[in-house]
Amino acid sequence: MALINTNLTRGFKGLTGICFGLAALVIGSLPAAAQDVVSGPAMAAQNATYADIATLAERSDLVIRAEIRRQTVVEPERAPGLAPGFARLYVEARTQALLSGSIAVGESLAFLVDVPLNARGKPDKYKKQVMLLFADAVPGRRGSIQLTGRNAMMAYSPELEMRVRPILSAFVARDAPPVVTRIRDALAVPGTLTGESETQIFLETLEGSPVSITVLRRPGQRPVWGVSWGEIIDSSASAPRRNTLRWYRLACALPETLPSSANLARDSVSRRLADADYSIVRQELGRCDRAVTRAL
Repeated sequence: MALINTNLTRGFKGLTGICFGLAALVIGSLPAAAQDVVSGPAMAAQNATYADIATLAERSDLVIRAEIRRQTVVEPERAPGLAPGFARLYVEARTQALLSGSIAVGESLAFLVDVPLNARGKPDKYKKQVMLLFADAVPGRRGSIQLTGRNAMMAYSPELEMRVRPILSAFVARDAPPVVTRIRDALAVPGTLTGESETQIFLETLEGSPVSITVLRRPGQRPVWGVSWGEIIDSSASAPRRNTLRWYRLACALPETLPSSANLARDSVSRRLADADYSIVRQELGRCDRAVTRAL
């Protein structure tokens, strides 16, 4: 098999030797994503939240639908970092479709995956099952891929694909929101009327593009807030809908409370107002629920 360095597999025979050689190449340096909470492919697909799928999609160069053709168990002593109650499999698969990725993939794929042991202490049989794979290509080894997390192999269904495709499209859209890294500063300014105020919260992004949150209070009305994704601060901007990429960028990046160092107000009233307005934003965004992944 051209995927494997023959020097690494010298002394081994057949598929088992190939499996160990690939394990040395790929699993020898597991990505941080591989420390995620783990479950079986069916449970991962069933339990995955919007944030889970977005996290996997963002960290993966490839999203592939593939049919499992063969699996071989890697001996535990040759599977560094293997969690108790799991087996590491060397898997050969046949590509059915490339859902995302600019890298060409062939018909045949090979990769390693950790799966839970069943009640008999054995890994389930996945042959002929169709899986959705979140992966990176292994440089210089055509057809060899590396999954980007222990739940990056999910049991395929049309319903899962319908959930995944809009997320993939959102990441490559021209108006895709930037990655939010931190709160730069926040300032609350009371208005001339009692109960009137405006709070501006400025965010830093990985790309350096501006993002700001505005919280408005008017006498006798509920506070309203919105997000401006650009240079112009739009007081009529709206809050992002849940389970969209813009929601994900905020809900999964912003801290639970406003950092004291970011609050630019000097008097205690304005500082408390900024804290309260940020709490409104954080509460209405809701939790960034993840069931099968951790944050990047």
